[in-house]
Amino acid sequence: MTVHVPEVKDEERWPEYCEALLDQGVRSVLAIPFRLEGETKATLLLYSHRACRFEGRVLTAAEDFVRQTSLALRLAVRFAHYSETAAHLRATLESRTVIDVAVGIIMAQNRCSQQDAFELLKAASSTRNSKLHVVAAAVVNALGQGPALTHYEG
Repeated sequence: MTVHVPEVKDEERWPEYCEALLDQGVRSVLAIPFRLEGETKATLLLYSHRACRFEGRVLTAAEDFVRQTSLALRLAVRFAHYSETAAHLRATLESRTVIDVAVGIIMAQNRCSQQDAFELLKAASSTRNSKLHVVAAAVVNALGQGPALTHYEG
């Protein structure tokens, strides 16, 4: 919803905000929200030292700008979300790899089942108050062969 305040001194909805604006010499405000998806919010805020600055063609131009750039912003936000998701998946895959390698090492050293090895690893994590993947990395590194490598196409 567009918020247009042609004259800040006459606005009654936000008295403290308007007082701060007037202290800065702002007389007119225009706020136009971009149409985005999900939780992401953005608004074009325009301030002027002139009263009634955002009328007619100026208002139309600002609304056109927001309408035209909303699609580009939606795409940028979507791309950022997908990049973040991919990074989380990559980190999860790497964490899972080191855990699986550590479980295999524990199985070989203790001649136990996969479930028993995983329970040993979980118990060590709990006892040390460390994350499971950190304890798993310590088990793998103790072999002296370097860290576990995750192979994926990405």
